[in-house]
Amino acid sequence: MQPKHRRTMRNQLDKTFAQLSNLKTLQPPVKGWLRAIREALGLSGKELGERLGVSQPRIVQLEKDEISGALTLKSMRQAAEALDCLFVYAVVPRSSLDDIILQQARKVAGKRLSRTSHTMLLEDQAVSADEQQKMLEDKVQELIRNLPHDFWSDKS
Repeated sequence: MQPKHRRTMRNQLDKTFAQLSNLKTLQPPVKGWLRAIREALGLSGKELGERLGVSQPRIVQLEKDEISGALTLKSMRQAAEALDCLFVYAVVPRSSLDDIILQQARKVAGKRLSRTSHTMLLEDQAVSADEQQKMLEDKVQELIRNLPHDFWSDKS
């Protein structure tokens, strides 16, 4: 994918994530969403099982699996549907995608420039702190523009 298209995609996703930002602090009920909603609606495990086409012990297991994180997305969607609910699934970045890329670019640029600075120091060609900062910022911007194939590699 071309850098221009990646930037557009990041911008579109960041707009979506901005609408979901309040979800970052949302905590599921201690008993899990399924059990909390089932109990709030006054449905027994047997009644939910009938709606879902499974046994009451399977409902108990679904609710336990939700809490432990073992419940599949498909099962969660089906259970939500049986509760007349909408199952929503999202991966929401802690910060904007641009910020994540900026942090990685700074990390990569810092590593790359430290190797260059060390070589220059050995050759008695050290540069001033201001020049190093300018070189760092230039490298960061270049990395953001190009997103090289090894951008996310720990060996960058």
